[in-house]
Amino acid sequence: MNNLSQIVDLLESNVSELLLKNETLIKENISLKQQNKNLISQITDQEGYINDLKDKYESLKVANAIVGSKEDVHFTKLKINTLIREIDKCIAQLSE
Repeated sequence: MNNLSQIVDLLESNVSELLLKNETLIKENISLKQQNKNLISQITDQEGYINDLKDKYESLKVANAIVGSKEDVHFTKLKINTLIREIDKCIAQLSE
C-alpha cells in the first residue's frame, strides 16, 4: 500500500511539473507569436522603404543620364546639341 501511495505522489508531482511547463510554454508561444508579428511588420516596412529607394534610384539614373555627371558634362552637351540638330532636320523635312 505504501508503494502505491508513493507512485501516486510521484505521479501527482510529475503532472504538476508538466502543467507548469505547459503553462510556461504557452506563455512563451504567445510571446514568440507577437515577436513574429512585429518582425513581419518590420519586414513589410523595410520592403516598402526599399521599393521607395529603388524608385528614387531609377529617377536619379534618368536625371543623371539627362544631366550627366561633372566628368560627362561636355559629352552630354554635345549629345544634346546633336539631338537638337536632328530635331531641326526633321522639322525642316516636314516643312518641305
